[in-house]
Amino acid sequence: MHGSELAEEQERRKQRAPWGVIALVLLTGLALVRNGSGEFDEGPPQPASAAAPDRRVSGGILADTVRPLPYAMPDRVSIPSIQVDAPMIPVGLDGDGWVGAPPPEDPNLAGWFTGSVSPGQKGTAVVVGHVDNTQGPAVFYGLGALKQGSRVEIARQDGKTAVFQVYGVEVFEKNNFPGDRVYASKGGAELRVITCGGGFSKQNGYDGNVVAFASLVEVR
Repeated sequence: MHGSELAEEQERRKQRAPWGVIALVLLTGLALVRNGSGEFDEGPPQPASAAAPDRRVSGGILADTVRPLPYAMPDRVSIPSIQVDAPMIPVGLDGDGWVGAPPPEDPNLAGWFTGSVSPGQKGTAVVVGHVDNTQGPAVFYGLGALKQGSRVEIARQDGKTAVFQVYGVEVFEKNNFPGDRVYASKGGAELRVITCGGGFSKQNGYDGNVVAFASLVEVR
């Protein structure tokens, strides 16, 4: 890492809010919860009970199989099993203290939350994206259909691809979001992919968030 890049990363670390603070913000839901339209005959798929995180794997075998990577900005996210291949942009907290989301008018765009580590670094990286917009399904519409063992690939600007294996998918009510459980470090390189989920009303939008839990298992 060059000197300027190191300084940038150090400054980024200083600006990161503790997960305890972020968890409190997320108790009222992500910005994408407010932006989802839900205006379609069939809603997005919801996680099956069989997809709940396997605690025998979470933070265990998978987390220890690959050495974490140094910091590098992410470029693209690919989830072959649900036909996701999308560019990524950095997102932070918006003016209201919500986790930001990519522009809703671009359905095939994901965001990396800059308050988290870079995907592949030691710690928990967070990727967010819309489930739909007023025109139809968006980038993470199919997130709830992921199964244990599905792969999430993050191409990074250092030329490396961090490959994560999903070990659980769950939907959480936005008013009871378990931030400590979702974001707590497992000791290795972890990833959370988050979008809207649960029930929908025109007044309040989606009432929950779908969260995919994954650990780093390969670097290419």
